[in-house]
Amino acid sequence: METKVKINVIKRNGEEVTFDLSKIENAIFAANREVDPLYQLSDYQVHAIADNLSRQIETMTHAINVEDIQDMVETGIMEMRGYEVAQKYVRYRYKRELARKSNTTDNGILALIEHLNEEVNQENSNKNPVINSTQRDYMAGEVSKDLTKRMLLPEDIVNAHEAGIIHFHDSDYFAQKEHNCDLVNLEDMLQNGTVISETLIEKPHSFFTACNVTTQIVAQVASNQYGGQSFTLSHIAPFVDVSRKKLRKQVIEERTECGESLEDEIIDKITEKRLRLEVKSGIQTIQYQLITLMTCNGQAPFVTMFMYLDEVPEGQTRDDLALIIEEVLNQRIAGVKNEKGIWITPAFPKLIYVLDEDNIRPDTKYWYLTQLAAKCTAKRMVPDYISAKVMRDMKNGDVYPCMGCRSFPTSEDNVRNADGSRKYYGRFNQGVVTINLVDAACSSNGDMNKFWEILDERLELCHKALRCRHERLLGTLSDVAPILWQHGALARLKKGEKIDKLLYDGYSTISLGYAGLCEMCVRMTGKPHTAPEGKEFALAVMQKLNDKCAEWKAAEHISYSVYGTPMESTTYKFAKCLQKRFGIIPGVTDKNYITNSYHVHVTEKIDAFSKLKFESEFQKLSPGGAISYVEVPNLQDNLDAVIAVMQFIYDNILYAELNTKSDYCEACGYDGEIKIVTDDAGKLVWECPNCGNRDQDRLSVARRTCGYIGTQFWNQGRTQEIKDRVLHL
Repeated sequence: METKVKINVIKRNGEEVTFDLSKIENAIFAANREVDPLYQLSDYQVHAIADNLSRQIETMTHAINVEDIQDMVETGIMEMRGYEVAQKYVRYRYKRELARKSNTTDNGILALIEHLNEEVNQENSNKNPVINSTQRDYMAGEVSKDLTKRMLLPEDIVNAHEAGIIHFHDSDYFAQKEHNCDLVNLEDMLQNGTVISETLIEKPHSFFTACNVTTQIVAQVASNQYGGQSFTLSHIAPFVDVSRKKLRKQVIEERTECGESLEDEIIDKITEKRLRLEVKSGIQTIQYQLITLMTCNGQAPFVTMFMYLDEVPEGQTRDDLALIIEEVLNQRIAGVKNEKGIWITPAFPKLIYVLDEDNIRPDTKYWYLTQLAAKCTAKRMVPDYISAKVMRDMKNGDVYPCMGCRSFPTSEDNVRNADGSRKYYGRFNQGVVTINLVDAACSSNGDMNKFWEILDERLELCHKALRCRHERLLGTLSDVAPILWQHGALARLKKGEKIDKLLYDGYSTISLGYAGLCEMCVRMTGKPHTAPEGKEFALAVMQKLNDKCAEWKAAEHISYSVYGTPMESTTYKFAKCLQKRFGIIPGVTDKNYITNSYHVHVTEKIDAFSKLKFESEFQKLSPGGAISYVEVPNLQDNLDAVIAVMQFIYDNILYAELNTKSDYCEACGYDGEIKIVTDDAGKLVWECPNCGNRDQDRLSVARRTCGYIGTQFWNQGRTQEIKDRVLHL
């Protein structure tokens, strides 16, 4: 029987294939033949089961997992009262499952090599799954996940992870003793020297050299961890004056040789002109090297540059930092050329610009930089913004960058620099485990008492999983990553010394992530968390997470912290697991994604200022990291609107970004927003609204997905979430 169903099926190895109804019929007929003729289904009944299944699948708007189809087949057989046939079918499934388990890792790796695994192909929106280095990383990841599942994690954690009850992040790196993300102590490495690939790198003698060394440090750090990293431009700012003095000396020597005037005004003017050229070259080196470098995991370094004027003393150094920031923004506005010579938006380095009293109003000294930042955001989606005003209030008077895209080190009085200030650079995050709050709500069936009981159980499961992360790092020798542990990026430990002391007493953090606060509230109160009933409940749950982290921290001296998880592929996984366990619940499990952390649901109509104000309350309860966003149209011709949002951020919320659009179609030259449409197979695809081009290789699309920009496209769950987003401005 030929099927007319136009939909894809996701096989167990992740390969996405066209649905073939005849295979279902053949499996039912095979089971049917194994029972006594008295209990067999008629051919008509088998066809009826298949036709009913076909109609169910036709109504779906997304690719369906083969396990879901088999569940539907079992139900269909039972509805025909073919109990004996259903029994045989279940037994057949079980035998097939046993056979698969013997070589599941082999099949997964082969699917990767042949580019058949659709889930992995779109797992990371900044990795190209076709190239060898990415495949090598994914292959190693498959082995690590297999080892982790079979040997390194307790069975209850593995089962909870696979059921989508919790998410044990980055299991593809867990077999190795690697940590998540960090704040690179670039100042120490540049001022006191470092070692890269067993080669001594002394203190740079120019700004350009400092920039070059910085890129090498970033690449080395990225290859020895699996998360993001951040460094601050203030750490390279002192080298501007090093170059200034060097260039001034050269100018005097040249003019003396030529018998030219040695007036200070002339010498200074020539020196500053040459200095600006060197700053431009240095920043260009950072930008292009970080974009073109490829680390061992198949992507450019996941790196953030922090721009905070008041991080250096007022005077020449601050003015030099302003000069660097100006150059960074100008170069990012220009973008980078792709292989076709077209100017596009790069994903990295991510930029964070700090809003403070000296740049937030038109009458302030560095207002011109804020105007430039607004222009850059409108054109290239960065920088993101940190409010120094709000951060000082929330972080014990300090202002500092996050590690990677959002993970903040905690303010610890006992972790200090030599000058007595709290230490932030050189600190890191041990890893993340995320609780699926929607599952806890659905498991309680809306019963409040039951919910709190389940939440307690799930949090202890997360605690156990986080302890596994911590204990995996215990005993790690500094020799495994000298750039990190011995040569200044994170510490200056001796060879053979264990990193254990850095895992306690606040030097590093470990993160309890959470997802689906909005859907949790809908299931428990009938209202989203933007409604008064939902908000009260949501805040109570958030406080519970913080209380648990405080309890664990006090008992173990490990810096547990609540973290607004940046879900990418996990949002789809959680949604599919929820649908499988609880069916379709309107407003709760009826999407192919669940909401990131505390965010207002992407479909909810709310203005930008109300959204930021509302979410600021939840950022306070996510001290381990969180970022809010507002979805906006193309604002390149309305910079006043961008600045209005930036000024509102300064007064109201710690960390936020504007999600603008930055797309291009190579087929026709269209540079507006590339749209998401549904193809004939029911799959969401990207299409140029001008010429209809759907070839991803000829579309340049950049979107915020988890706090950073993705440029390699996304899985179906995340794509639907992007499609469903409403504008806030």
